[in-house]
Parts: sequence; C-alpha cells; structure tokens
Amino acid sequence: MKKSIILFSILLLTFGTLSAQTEIKIPYGNNPEAGHYKQINGIKMYYEVYGSGQPLVLLHGNGGSIKGHTRRIEYFKQYFQVIAIDSRGHGKSVDDSKKQLNYVQMADDVSVLLDSLKIKNANIWGQSDGGILGLLLAINHPDKTAKVATFGANIFPGKKAIFNEIDQMVLDTLKVTKDPRTKNLYTLLAHQPNITEKDLQKIKCPVLIMSGDRDAIRLEHSIKIFDNIENSNFFVMPGATHFGAYEKPELFNMVLLSFFNDPFKKTSSVELFTGKK
Repeated sequence: MKKSIILFSILLLTFGTLSAQTEIKIPYGNNPEAGHYKQINGIKMYYEVYGSGQPLVLLHGNGGSIKGHTRRIEYFKQYFQVIAIDSRGHGKSVDDSKKQLNYVQMADDVSVLLDSLKIKNANIWGQSDGGILGLLLAINHPDKTAKVATFGANIFPGKKAIFNEIDQMVLDTLKVTKDPRTKNLYTLLAHQPNITEKDLQKIKCPVLIMSGDRDAIRLEHSIKIFDNIENSNFFVMPGATHFGAYEKPELFNMVLLSFFNDPFKKTSSVELFTGKK
C-alpha cells in the first residue's frame, strides 16, 4: 500500500510536466517574455499569454502548473489568445496565506484575473481540477464563459465519483503525509468540490464534457454531469486514462478545436427520426 501511495503521489503531482518535451524550446511555465504577475484576492497570480484572437484560458489539474500545458499552448496559440494560469498554491503563483485551498475561491481568482485583463466570454479548458474550475466559472461567473471544456472533472468527492482504489489512495496519503503542500492538495481532493445537479442546471453556455474510457472519474459520473447541463456535448476518448489529452494529443486537439470553433449543436437522434424537438 505504501508503495502505491508514493507512486500515486508522484503521478498526480508531477504528471503535468511530462508534456514539456526537449524539442520545444520555449520555456512554457517559466517564460519571462510571456509571464506576468497580478495581485488577485490576496495572492500574486502568475499567468502567461500567447497568440492572438479569441481568449482561451487553460487551467491545469491538482499539483500541476502552466508547464503541463506546453503542447496545448504550442498548438492552440495558432488559433487563440492563450492565457495559461497557475492556480493559487500551484506553480509560480505566490500564496503566503497557507490557507486550505478551495475550488470556489480558485475559480473566483480566475474571474478576477479576467476582469483585470478586461476579458469576457472566454473559451475555457480545464484538466481535472481545472475542469472543476471551468464548471464553477460557468455557474458563478457566466459572463466570463463563452464555451467550457473539461477533461476528467468531478462534481463531488468520494467513491461514487472516483474509482475506489484511487479515492482510497487519496485518503491513505492524507493519513501518512507530513508535507504541508501535499496535505493541502489532497485535502482538496478528499473533501471537494461540492457542486449540485441544480448548480449544473444553471449553466447556459455550451460545455464539452470529456473523459477517458479508463478515467479516474467513473464514466457514470461524467454522464451525470452531461445529463444536467442543457447545452452540453459528451466525448469519451477510447483507450485513454485521466490523462487522455497527453496520451492522444492529436485526437484531443482536433475535438477541442472543433468544439470551440464550430457552431454548437445538440440535435438528438430522437429529433432526427421523429421530427419532434
């Protein structure tokens, strides 16, 4: 068990760096030419901006950072003004408060940053925890969201949303860790988010729910999210884990670009066959 906890901890907290390959010379996540700090809600939030056009905000997962978006930035900066953000308590963002991280607060941080940049109606993509932030932005800050895409997001913690073994690893890690940062990050995973179905039903912008067919998040949980957002599409990546965006980048990029660029559609087979809406 101890070995499993260590392996899981290493994977969860460092996977985001795996996309930073040596052939990409731009130091995404630590680029003084594109990086900026802003005082946001009592922290110094770090973000980087690339490209031009409609804004696309990239939000990383638990323990991640902008560096994990290396290949996504490299691709999507051709089509959008990419704004990659280090959440509070992550990456180069500076949070000296040592308070317990909270998804609602973290989503509000993103909203305030976008206000400071005079940005409304941005496209949002979030990986895992970043997907949770994307959903919260659509719920609580609808003026900031044109379209939202999530990969491997959940709306509540525990074994009904997350596979038993993974949820248990989170709980076991909390019992043994002495590292304050790990404790903060894993407490976030163990006890949050707390998004209800009624909250999801408030979302009006188009949303793309993405999942690996062997995700950490139960497929039925992702379907629950899809079923409760009126204007939503659902994509299951075959042969993919929680990190499908990294495992199959060409497929991921194609699906995400289509969602953001094409008119949103939700015509059902029932409508096609019956002519009824």
